[in-house]
Amino acid sequence: MPVTEIAGRRQCIPILYTEGTHYEVGYDMGKTFSGMIHNFLKISTSLNHCYLPCYETSEGRKAYEDTLNCVKSNFPQYIRELEGIADGAQVPFHKLFLLHMDNIIAYPCRKECEAKPQGCSSICLNEKGQEILGHTEDALSETLNHYYYVAAHIISDKPEGKWKVTEEKFTSLCYAGHLPGYTMGCNHHGLVYSVNTISAKVLRPGKNPRHFITRALLSAENFAKAQEILRDRGCGVGDACSVNMTFLNQEGNRLFHNAELGPADKTDESQLNIFTASPGEYFAHCNKYLRTKLDEADPEMSKSSVCRMEAFDKHGSPKTKKDVIEMLGDTSNSKYPVFRDDPNDLVMTIAVGIFDCVEKTWSLYSDNPKKNDPLVVLPLVLQK
Repeated sequence: MPVTEIAGRRQCIPILYTEGTHYEVGYDMGKTFSGMIHNFLKISTSLNHCYLPCYETSEGRKAYEDTLNCVKSNFPQYIRELEGIADGAQVPFHKLFLLHMDNIIAYPCRKECEAKPQGCSSICLNEKGQEILGHTEDALSETLNHYYYVAAHIISDKPEGKWKVTEEKFTSLCYAGHLPGYTMGCNHHGLVYSVNTISAKVLRPGKNPRHFITRALLSAENFAKAQEILRDRGCGVGDACSVNMTFLNQEGNRLFHNAELGPADKTDESQLNIFTASPGEYFAHCNKYLRTKLDEADPEMSKSSVCRMEAFDKHGSPKTKKDVIEMLGDTSNSKYPVFRDDPNDLVMTIAVGIFDCVEKTWSLYSDNPKKNDPLVVLPLVLQK
């Protein structure tokens, strides 16, 4: 009997629980989701029409080797993790690494990628009894149904990498074939966070790609360590993003932070600008710098971000979790909605997460949260 592919948005969020070394955890991810990873590599427009052609040029190959050597030097354990994914799924390692380099591989080739991500909207609400981080995970439409959640416990027999980490315990949404970290997630130290892609005009091969910086963020024990990881002194990030975060077990009042991250241009550390929301405040962030003065490369991404922020403003300042859900489910702008559900559009919202820092839960939606209940509500488990 022929296998029929189910079209459209599926009401399904696979979750893998795994424990072991970095390589073993990566292998489990690759083995478990092999079919999904194979299919994603086959249909990925960015990989097949931009990254791989650039990889075949002398300029692109140099950028690849310089960046790979940099990551091996700073985060060898995450390279082993990615090798585990490649081996488990039986796919070429270089294809997975190219996905993590993203447009860094295209920069020296001066190649404009046809399909560029434009997504993710985050809201942090800091009201008494209503301490919420909400996030839409937006990605190229081909990514729909090509993601999963990984809950991992990694123990090393010796300190690993730049930050000498011996243990990591976290849960993260992962795109097929990608390392955990560059989406939304939490760890057993109480870190809760989401990531918004930003398209910087100047990119830097030979630096740490943002995917590896946010992978390292999953090891952060406190806000001071999170800042240290993002700043990445001695190297710096090669591209750009923003991170929205809080720590559940911090002392004193709840604080939410937005960190805008820029490429290490002619320096050995990331450009970093941090905004903090105290009790009684809220902030939203999409895919455009709000404070950092850096040129951006994608006008469409900027326009989309402005429209989504305008949609948020029309709601006024949120006061409750319900308000945040209403805002993240907003479709009032037909061309640039907050929740994107047009299968003919370049970008779709593939999932929504609502972190409740009071109840210590993470609600996961695969559809518009205004109209649907979460598919699952996970507890945020902290280190004892």
